[in-house]
Amino acid sequence: MALIDLFLAARVQRGQLIVHHADGKTKTFGTPTPGFPEVTIRFADKGAAAAILRDPGLGAGEAYMQGRLVVERGDVRDLVNLLTSNDPWEAGANKLAASASRRAVEAVTHRVGRINMAKRAKRNVAHHYDLSDRLYDLFLDADRQYSCAYYTDPANTLEQAQADKKAHIAAKLALQPGMKVLDIGCGWGGMALYLHAKTGAEVLGVTLSEEQLKVARRRAEEAGVADKVRFELIDYRHVTGTFDRIVSVGMFEHVGPAHYRTFFRKCRDLLTEDGVMLLHTIGRAGGPGVTDKWTTKYIFPGGYNPALSEIVAANEGLRFMVTDVEVLRLHYGYTLDAWYDRTVAARDAIVALYDAPFYRMWQFYLAGASAAFQHGGLVNYQLQFARNRHALPITRDYMIEGERALR
Repeated sequence: MALIDLFLAARVQRGQLIVHHADGKTKTFGTPTPGFPEVTIRFADKGAAAAILRDPGLGAGEAYMQGRLVVERGDVRDLVNLLTSNDPWEAGANKLAASASRRAVEAVTHRVGRINMAKRAKRNVAHHYDLSDRLYDLFLDADRQYSCAYYTDPANTLEQAQADKKAHIAAKLALQPGMKVLDIGCGWGGMALYLHAKTGAEVLGVTLSEEQLKVARRRAEEAGVADKVRFELIDYRHVTGTFDRIVSVGMFEHVGPAHYRTFFRKCRDLLTEDGVMLLHTIGRAGGPGVTDKWTTKYIFPGGYNPALSEIVAANEGLRFMVTDVEVLRLHYGYTLDAWYDRTVAARDAIVALYDAPFYRMWQFYLAGASAAFQHGGLVNYQLQFARNRHALPITRDYMIEGERALR
C-alpha cells in the first residue's frame, strides 16, 4: 500500500474519502457516517501525494491551488472538514500536523519571522490588506467587517451578525458622551464610524494599510463626520495623546509575541486614568504554538494567533487590570463559512480579478480557517482592560443592557 494510502487510512475513519491516484488506482477510506462528508478527490500527478505526506497543510494547499489535487465530489471545504472532524482538537491526536522534525525547523524559522519590526509590519499588512477593494466587496458584508462576527443565532445573516458584533464590542467599551476613542487597526473604518454614529464619540482610527486608509477617509467624508472620525496611516507605537477608550479588533494577530508587552504598555500609557480597552483577537485554545507554513507563506506573513497565556503574561506587571474575558468558540467558524459561500458564488469575478490559482488559494484559506474554529484549536478572545478597578460597573449587567440598546 502506498504511503499516502496508509496516511489517509489512519486519518479518515468516519465519513468517506475516495481517492483516484495518478496511476489510475482507486482507494476508498472510511465509512459513510451521518454528519460527516463524503468526498472524492483525484491526484493529477504522483508528486501531489508526496507533498502532502511531507507537510499535510502546506502540501494539500499548494496541490489544490496548482490544480494537482482535484475535488470531484463535494468541494475543498468538505475535504478539509472530513479530515479535521476526524481529528478534533479535543482528542489531542494532532494527526494532520507536519512531522516532528519539520515542525522543529519551522518553529525556529517562525520565531525569527514573527519579530515584527515596524517596516516589516507595514509590508506584512500590505501583502493581505492592500489587495483589490473589489475582492473584499465580493465576500464581506457591506461594512467590510473583516473579523469574527457575533452570532446570537447561527441562522442569522452575515450582515446581522456583523452588526451584532459591533454592538457587542461597543457595549463593553461603556462609552459616555464626549469620550475620545482610539481604534488600533481600524480597517476600512466601519467600527470607528459605528462608535461615533451610536455614541457621538470622537474616534481616531490608525492603520498600516494605504488602501484601507483611502476607503476609511472617503467614508468619513461621505458621512459628513470627517472632523469627528479621523483616520491616519501610523503604527500604533507612534500614536500620541490620551484617549478614554481603545478598541482593537483583528489587529493583535499581527503584533508578534516579541512586541506584546510593548503593545500593552503603549495602550496603557495612551489611556486616561479611567480608561478602558477592548481587545478582540483570534487565539489558541491551548498553549503557545507556531503558525502553519501555508498560512505564513500565502496568507498572513508575520501573523501569529496568541495563546491566552501569552496575552496575560505580556500584560502582567503593567498595572493594567484585566476586567473581563470572553471566549467566542464557534462564531468565527460561522463567519468564515459565510465568507466561503460568498467567495464560491463570486468565483468568476475573482478569477477575472486574479486567476484560477488565486481563487483556489482563497477558497482553501477560508475552508481551512473555518475548520480550525469548528474542529481545531482556534477560538476568538475578547479581553477588556482598565487603568483602574473603579472605571467600570462591578457586574456585567451594563454590557447586556448597553448591547440591547444598541441593537
